[in-house]
Amino acid sequence: MNDQEAVVYSVYVGIDWADSKHDVCIQPTTSDERVFDVIPHRPEAIDVWVKDLHQRYGNHIAVAVELTKGPIVSALQKYNFIDIFPVNPSSLAKYREAFQPSRAKDDPTDAELALDMLQRHPEHFKVLKPQSVEMRALATLVEQRRSLADDQVRITNRLRLQLKNL
Repeated sequence: MNDQEAVVYSVYVGIDWADSKHDVCIQPTTSDERVFDVIPHRPEAIDVWVKDLHQRYGNHIAVAVELTKGPIVSALQKYNFIDIFPVNPSSLAKYREAFQPSRAKDDPTDAELALDMLQRHPEHFKVLKPQSVEMRALATLVEQRRSLADDQVRITNRLRLQLKNL
């Protein structure tokens, strides 16, 4: 955690994100018990969940998630009492494989494993620093440009294939 060594978290949260819902695993620092929950993927549901978490456990919440950007990250970044720790998806997959050689994947387990990685190996994680509005806008434009360039290549290849078939 490097810069965050002085921060004492009241609770650790692992999140496995999805399009329609987010599985979470919560562990307060005062307990070894882990609680599982599911949050619908709606801004108002995430907001209610975060406020409830804050009310129950107080300031300084550490959240491990497999993303550095996206809707769930954006939703969590607006709270100054949450530190987001991105977990590399490949690292999480290898960590899961160490405990489940069958490679069976399920969302609650991935949320728990992300939390476990952050708690056991904090020195390997850095807090996600929010980008400026300008940088986020630029990143979005770059992604759109990349998508358009990929579309151009895909359409050109399809056109060439069709011309060759004539």
